[in-house]
Amino acid sequence: MEFIQWAKDSEIPVGPGRGSGAGSLVAFALGITDLDPLKYDLLFERFLNPERVSMPDFDVDFCMDGRDRVIQHVAELYGKEAVSQIVTFGTMAAKAVVRDVARVQGKPYALADKLSKLIPPEPGMTLERAFQQEKLLGTFVDNDEDAQEIMEMAYKLEGITRNVGKHAGGVVIAPTKLTDFTPLYAEESGHGLVTQFDKNDVETAGLVKFDFLGLRTLTIIDWAVKMINEQQEQSQIDINSIPLDDDSVYELLQSGKTTAVFQLESFGMKELIKRLMPSSFEDIIALVALFRPGPLRTGMDKEFIDRKHGRAKVEYLHSDLKSVLSDTYGVILYQEQVMQIAQVLANYTLGGADILRKAMGKKDEKEMAKQRQTFIKGAEQNGISEKLSGSIFNLMETFAEYGFNKSHSAAYALVSYQTAWLKAHFPAHFMAAVLSADMQNTDKIVTLIDECRTINLSIVPPDVNIGQFNFTV
Repeated sequence: MEFIQWAKDSEIPVGPGRGSGAGSLVAFALGITDLDPLKYDLLFERFLNPERVSMPDFDVDFCMDGRDRVIQHVAELYGKEAVSQIVTFGTMAAKAVVRDVARVQGKPYALADKLSKLIPPEPGMTLERAFQQEKLLGTFVDNDEDAQEIMEMAYKLEGITRNVGKHAGGVVIAPTKLTDFTPLYAEESGHGLVTQFDKNDVETAGLVKFDFLGLRTLTIIDWAVKMINEQQEQSQIDINSIPLDDDSVYELLQSGKTTAVFQLESFGMKELIKRLMPSSFEDIIALVALFRPGPLRTGMDKEFIDRKHGRAKVEYLHSDLKSVLSDTYGVILYQEQVMQIAQVLANYTLGGADILRKAMGKKDEKEMAKQRQTFIKGAEQNGISEKLSGSIFNLMETFAEYGFNKSHSAAYALVSYQTAWLKAHFPAHFMAAVLSADMQNTDKIVTLIDECRTINLSIVPPDVNIGQFNFTV
């Protein structure tokens, strides 16, 4: 992909991959992604297959400092009339609509605040669901005339578009002028145009969307490596060539001192790391996939960890599944494993298996009933009884709901490993880069300085004679 190569040639850091695109062997061969998908059982068909109707799109992480330069380059290359960012529409969601209506009606702020706080803070919450779930809300509204007036209007306005914004990373490149495909909208600031169609309508209109995302961690890695290479000219570091089996990295992870390590720095993640005790790159991939509400709520993390450390027996529902599930100790952790099980046991093509994965993820009952019959029939051809294949299908269905995209997990695990490697080998340079990236956030700086002291780094006060704008070593 031209703009990725341009970014690399222009010394703008690019992420190793993101989303299902990281599983594409063609993308790896072309230098779009930097992680060998064959080595980690990442599936091309998770990204693109003959049965897929929708256009696949690449999500690409760029350094925060260089992202806008890449978008500008694309606009210059393909023409400013053919490139723009994509609109987003902010809607009046349940909590917001109550506050907006109360403000316009001149109702007391305290009343709006109380009503809003009674609405459960769940994604996709509606007023109707809020009244069903929160009995106090119904009781309160029944006994307050002002609250009834607010709700009467809020019901009518809920879901209506409230404001227009710009998609965080969505960029569209048209084959001719954008106006041949979509109306355009000028931002209030006057800085550039965006499509009036949102990301879904843009695809329906036949245009391809790319996500140009800014990832602060890439900036941190870049700053740290440049500092190191400036100070030791003889042995230059290439962060993309470091070994993935470095013992000092796994010692750092196992100690739980992962503050500032990408994706592994939260309190909950540190607890998970101490229980899991990662000893291989595959374990880091698993960590990224395990630390999500679904696996943690269902106890998948405990099952995985107990099996890894020999406290629970590693079991497979069928002997043929050992090749698919051995890396995760018999636990179905990744979406790709659901696809491989269908391939191995029921003779699915990987393209067909991706349709099965989607149906399971979306809980599409009609499609699921159809897929169940296909799975049982395919398994029967391999000598597997209907009873066993049915129970395997049920298990796949349960895990598919919580399974994670391994391609994304592996690509982000690589960024996690790179930051851990820098912290293990060059802690001063790494922490200086992290502190520089968070200079505007006083609370974060306090935490990071505490971490520096924990790992025996001394922080020198600002000095007008030797100090620079950023933190330096």
